[in-house]
Amino acid sequence: MPRFITIGYGDRSGYDRTAKVVRDAAHAADARRVREGDVMGVAGRPVQVRNHDAAKVEVTEGSFLSADLPIAGFALIEAPDLDAAIAIAAQSPCAVAQGVVEVWPLDPASGPRD
Repeated sequence: MPRFITIGYGDRSGYDRTAKVVRDAAHAADARRVREGDVMGVAGRPVQVRNHDAAKVEVTEGSFLSADLPIAGFALIEAPDLDAAIAIAAQSPCAVAQGVVEVWPLDPASGPRD
């Protein structure tokens, strides 16, 4: 089955402005997805890793990208197609609590890309 990476963006103020019953339903939807085998997690502190020309590993604290809202979490979900993945993402806490969720189709790695 196709896999998708989701990135949820949201902040506490948007979460707090959302009705508790809506938030609870979104958390229940996420819990169902986890029981079905999807992988979900809250975002921790990122680091950037570089190893240009495989010569020297450099690590920098902090994110590379910036957005209007902070990254709140990630998920690896399975869905039959993009429309189904969108329907799943639309029920997540970030989507319902004034945030946004990106859905990225994950193409399987097929070896070297020359």
